[in-house]
Amino acid sequence: MTSSNRLYLFDTTLRDGAQTQGVDFTVADKAAIARELDLLGIDYIEGGWPGANPTDDRFFADPPEFQNAKFVAFGMTRRAGRSAANDPGLAAILQTKARNVCMVGKTWDFHVDVALEVDRKEYLEMISDSLAYAKGRMDEVMFDAEHFFDGYKANPDYAMACLAAAEKAGARWLVLCDTNGGSLPHEIERIVGEVVKKIPGERLGIHTHNDTENAVANTLAAVRAGVRQVQGTINGLGERCGNANMIALIPNLVLKMGFETGLKDGAMQRLTHLSRLLDDRLNVVPNRSAAYVGTRAFAHKGGLHVSAVEKDPKTYEHVDPETVGNQRVIVVSDQAGRSNIMARFRQIGLDVDPKDPGVARLLEIVKEREAEGYAYDGADASFELLARHELHTVPDYFALHSFRVLAERRVNARGQLIALSEATVKLDVGGRRAMEVGEGNGPVNALDAALRKALLPVYPELQDMRLVDFKVRILDAAGGTAATTRVMIESADAMRRWSTIGVSPNIVDASYNALYDAITYKLFRDGAKPANGLSSAAHQAPLPR
Repeated sequence: MTSSNRLYLFDTTLRDGAQTQGVDFTVADKAAIARELDLLGIDYIEGGWPGANPTDDRFFADPPEFQNAKFVAFGMTRRAGRSAANDPGLAAILQTKARNVCMVGKTWDFHVDVALEVDRKEYLEMISDSLAYAKGRMDEVMFDAEHFFDGYKANPDYAMACLAAAEKAGARWLVLCDTNGGSLPHEIERIVGEVVKKIPGERLGIHTHNDTENAVANTLAAVRAGVRQVQGTINGLGERCGNANMIALIPNLVLKMGFETGLKDGAMQRLTHLSRLLDDRLNVVPNRSAAYVGTRAFAHKGGLHVSAVEKDPKTYEHVDPETVGNQRVIVVSDQAGRSNIMARFRQIGLDVDPKDPGVARLLEIVKEREAEGYAYDGADASFELLARHELHTVPDYFALHSFRVLAERRVNARGQLIALSEATVKLDVGGRRAMEVGEGNGPVNALDAALRKALLPVYPELQDMRLVDFKVRILDAAGGTAATTRVMIESADAMRRWSTIGVSPNIVDASYNALYDAITYKLFRDGAKPANGLSSAAHQAPLPR
């Protein structure tokens, strides 16, 4: 059995994560992610499989400096018919700058018989030879017991013999792998409970896949049964349905189960940042419903819920959002009551008397506009601007007079069919009339480019603003190509993300409305001073006065 309360965290994002469909890490991606993991206080960082591909070779040739984590190379045991000293694959993982190695081996007799076609006794020698050879050359050696749970169910004696061979050869950790993700928590806990009767939990690890949506639950079950090394990936990346999500595992293990880890002081508050950093590197939209770190993880929409949260956050929040670097979100929608509006005011720093007639008026506006197609529960920035405009606390930074967007599809000089977009905007900004032309990959990109050209000389704050997501939804399909369109834009700068919305029968007009809100929100939040001499001849914003 085990008595230690210390867990060791082993991150496999740079290898398992790279097996995710659509994910292709660059060397720079790997270095950036590894540095963040090291800063967090992860005990082991697996960098990949040296010799498997050029990216991993370059990364292992020049890895970042690690202050806290042990850098690990991954590979497999020697091949049949070769000695450990003469196996090229084994040599590749032992000749890098990593001083720790994790070696994978079969533990299911079916694979040994059918896939490898090796005598079972000989395979035990392959495990033993490989790990003993590596043990003499590395600081620490670990054994990934591939398909262990399936192997144990089929032939527990042979699966345990594989572990025993690795342990005798000097493996520091024996990692029990649910490789096809098919086991359930009660099976994991039972089997691990039987294993720890023969091998101390301080020598055992757990590696689970999410094919039954149980990777995190299976990992927690294994820890309950005694294992003390936990493997996982950021955001649950991995082949097929992914691996155990380290972002959820860490707070579950520490906050819920009371285990100790190597995390540095305040590191838990970096979890949301780490999760979103990975998404940024991969250019994917963050999962808004992700446990602990999603933008919806602590979002409250129903009026009754908001009233309760205002009185005692523990009513509907299982942990303080700030503990994991997240924040509470009070959603305003057509289901919202006065309590939502007031709570959202407090959250954005607006001091408003609850009896102010403007509160009731704003609530009616929200409900009316959502009936028209707006969705403020997913566009907090647009709601904040709506509220501030209603209370006359947001300046007009520029005034649009007109815009025009052209789209052209033609064959270029190389005989290639291309599509080009060009936008022209006329607006008042900085006491002058500006007209700019922008080109882009589509009409919205061209419109954004033209607006920035006109505004950047006056508002340099917009330099670091970027559009990270663009969604279009047809609201009344019966209208066909003339249907009303809802556009939602997610923007970001170095410090934050925000979402804005526009609705119009014209998709470009809806896009402009969302762009206008995005730019205005950025300028307001950065404390930009409105340029002098702004004409009020045109009302550019889709905001009721």
